[in-house]
Amino acid sequence: MTVVVDTNVPVVANGHSEQASPDCVVACARRLEALTRSGKLALDDKWLIIGEYRANLRSSGQPGVGDAFLKWVLTNWGNSQRCEIVKITLVNSSETEFREFPKDKRLRAFDPSDRKFVAVALAHPNRPPILQAVDWKWWGFRKVLHSNGVDVEFLCEEDYQGDAKSESRLC
Repeated sequence: MTVVVDTNVPVVANGHSEQASPDCVVACARRLEALTRSGKLALDDKWLIIGEYRANLRSSGQPGVGDAFLKWVLTNWGNSQRCEIVKITLVNSSETEFREFPKDKRLRAFDPSDRKFVAVALAHPNRPPILQAVDWKWWGFRKVLHSNGVDVEFLCEEDYQGDAKSESRLC
């Protein structure tokens, strides 16, 4: 199965997120380990996702699970059996605006730095889900994203559901 992975998933898998519960850390680590064993990762042709991974993870030294994921990405990005490179179109040379991002006014406040993940999911012929860990902003947009053809797989859904602020403050 092909997926798009938001950067907070490997960051949480490394144990570097205060808002992530211990169960969330385990869920993220297991999902990344399963992906690197037998899944496929969708990435953009501009290296925007890989650039964000590189800014938030390390590929050498004593790596955590998220860091090992970055090393796997850097090793496999050119291997079509493991990674699928998707062409996305920048608008006005911006690295946060994409032709593939929905023109839905309900998504105007969606985090510009996360739009690349949505653009990749929508540009991919199979519309893979986006894996999400603890970025509360995604939870508030999940229904609007779904109505625009984007499915988000929340690996730490219990953490979202347990937080009363998540629904009311985010849209």
